[in-house]
Amino acid sequence: MTIRAGRPEKHSLTLRGHRTSVSLESEFWAEFRRAASARAKSLNELAAEIDATRGDVGLASAIRVFILGTLRQD
Repeated sequence: MTIRAGRPEKHSLTLRGHRTSVSLESEFWAEFRRAASARAKSLNELAAEIDATRGDVGLASAIRVFILGTLRQD
C-alpha cells in the first residue's frame, strides 16, 4: 500500500468568537467536513465542541483523533 500524505492546509476557524488557524491534511479536512455535515453542524461548531474537551492537546491533533474515532465507528 502506498501512502501519499499531502502537506497540511491551513484554514481559519472561529471558536467562541475568536479566530484561529488549524493545519490539517486535505484528507482530514474532507473527513472533518463530512463529520460536521453528518451531525448537522458547521465546522466551527464541531471544532468548538472538540476544543472544549481537548485538554492540553493541540487543536489539530484533537481533530485528527476525533476523525479517527468517527471512522472507527463506521
